[in-house]
Amino acid sequence: MLYILGRPLNRLRGSVGSVTKATVAMADALAKIPDVEIDPEGTFKYILVRVKVKDGDAHKEIVRGTKSAEYHNHIFEKVNPAMEALGMECKCLGGGKIEHNNQDKKLRVFGESTAFGKADHAASVEKLKSAFSDYEITWSDDTK
Repeated sequence: MLYILGRPLNRLRGSVGSVTKATVAMADALAKIPDVEIDPEGTFKYILVRVKVKDGDAHKEIVRGTKSAEYHNHIFEKVNPAMEALGMECKCLGGGKIEHNNQDKKLRVFGESTAFGKADHAASVEKLKSAFSDYEITWSDDTK
């Protein structure tokens, strides 16, 4: 009989199945996290965040932005505990600003975060395009 960690292999099969089910459940939970949550109008700070399943490899990037945040880290301070409650880990990949004009259906991504550095605006725009497919979305390295 084959033993792993002192246990017969046939005893581990149930455990492996449970781990697989838990991994699938966490991947499903990750997929349910919205790619984009931003304010419906105005110019505001945003961050690009990598959300990863704890003790796993599955991950994705999300965009979060709001006028209520005076600093970029204020956004992260709200996102991180919410993701941890779902069994996820977060890493801020950078920030910037978004100018959201919902009347003209335009989004402009620009600027950088003093605390986190400049987000990959091209990656952020790809996320925004998935949520705002009928918008004109542009980005630049301009700070204003």
